[in-house]
Amino acid sequence: MDLTPIIRPYFIRVAKRTDCWGAAGKDVQLEQLRSLLHRASSSEVGLRYGFREMAAMRNPYGEFSRRVPLCDYEMIRPDVMRMIRGEKDVLWPGVCCNYAQSSGTSGGKSKYIPVTPDNLRRCHYKGAADSVAHYLRSNPSSRLFSGKGMILGGSFANELSLDAGGVKVGDLSATLIDKINPFINLFRVPDKRTALLGDWTVKLPALVAAAKDANVTNMSGVPSWFLTVAKEIVKAKGVDKLSEAWPSLEVFFHGGISFEPYREEYDRLTDSTKMHYVENYNASEGFFAVQNDPADKSMLLTIDNDIFYEFLSVTDGDATPVPIWDLQKGEVYELLISSSNGLWRYHTGDTVRVYETSPVKIRLSGRTKCFINAFGEELMEENAERAIAEVCRQTGASVVNYTAAPVFAEGNHRGRHQWLVEWGRRPDDMHGFAMSLDNELCRLNSDYDAKRSHTIFLDPPEIVDVPPGVFDRWLHSVGNGKLGGQRKVPRLANDRKIADAILRLNGAE
Repeated sequence: MDLTPIIRPYFIRVAKRTDCWGAAGKDVQLEQLRSLLHRASSSEVGLRYGFREMAAMRNPYGEFSRRVPLCDYEMIRPDVMRMIRGEKDVLWPGVCCNYAQSSGTSGGKSKYIPVTPDNLRRCHYKGAADSVAHYLRSNPSSRLFSGKGMILGGSFANELSLDAGGVKVGDLSATLIDKINPFINLFRVPDKRTALLGDWTVKLPALVAAAKDANVTNMSGVPSWFLTVAKEIVKAKGVDKLSEAWPSLEVFFHGGISFEPYREEYDRLTDSTKMHYVENYNASEGFFAVQNDPADKSMLLTIDNDIFYEFLSVTDGDATPVPIWDLQKGEVYELLISSSNGLWRYHTGDTVRVYETSPVKIRLSGRTKCFINAFGEELMEENAERAIAEVCRQTGASVVNYTAAPVFAEGNHRGRHQWLVEWGRRPDDMHGFAMSLDNELCRLNSDYDAKRSHTIFLDPPEIVDVPPGVFDRWLHSVGNGKLGGQRKVPRLANDRKIADAILRLNGAE
């Protein structure tokens, strides 16, 4: 039975509310700010900065930006830990029982982002509904609700030993599945118990068993993770394509990492004549944007989702943050948010390029620091620097220069990280160095650790020797013939442009 014609009108109304955002974007965002300030006025942070007084203003932004300082995670880590231990009314009113664990900063292996009931309902679930709504609006012939959606979730495995009862820390997707309206479970696979399994050696075959014979019309998840599951489904069914296992499959709602390196593999596995791909910008901190036009790769910033946005120019070191009504088309900004999860003027670390300003449409352009997130591992430069330094200390090796880049999955081969290293003192055991580096990265970064677990999603790192001088020659080639102390080799890159250029220089010699 196809329930899409019955359910579609609701989602069309959801999508149509965004039509006024071009003209009314400033008013919508100011209403979000006033609402956030009013509801958080009794919290510690609200009392500290006078949220109640600002909430009564018609335009509180000027006063808000003057009184409330910008912050990053390390500034609020002590407050979050108090919240995890059960203290109430700290960053947001009440007690918060759910936290999304994501990759940490220099101050710790992991961050724990509060996921309040308001944040779940008004941001994360609302964003997911928006994504479905715009897809149905763009595809009148869709039969989305004639079958089930396969939602690939994480688990509540975490780095903390929790003393406070009732507190759950883990992947954001685990909380989303755990708290979802039971009615939605009628339209999804696998069941909650399977979806929340933590051990992927157990979870992967359980996912395949639960979904291989289901009538799946849509998939939601991170492209790299889902590709592994998709290939196992194909193998279990004894077919060549995922669309043969799931003939009704029509759309993949994806986010978290760039889809482009995986598009060719997904095109090979699915029926390209009816398959659609919808990108979302969703993170532990919030659900920020949806692709509302299949012909446009930029995404519509969701401005009524309990988030007030600010944007900080990454090209002007003296710039101050601006709201959406002062954005410049074509510029790249770091995204800052104030939200019902208790993050106030918070540096997300994500950079976006603005493609339209009325309404605001964006695309992710990267991170404020060097990183690799080709497989959802969120490996940061701080992790790499600390890991390679520690392994050099352990092995007696020394490194002159290095850079790392992803090698994407192809055919039956999983992805991996490739490290190009110019040695000062080469380790006696290169394989042992690589394994120690892998172990240290797992210790420092929980997302990398998860992707490397049992080598299901990510192969061990590969180290390539680079002879002396190649990095300097590369710097010379990209610096208009100049070298100097200010020109540095990027330690991590999320694509292969730098790594391939260096390898070409090495091969030419």
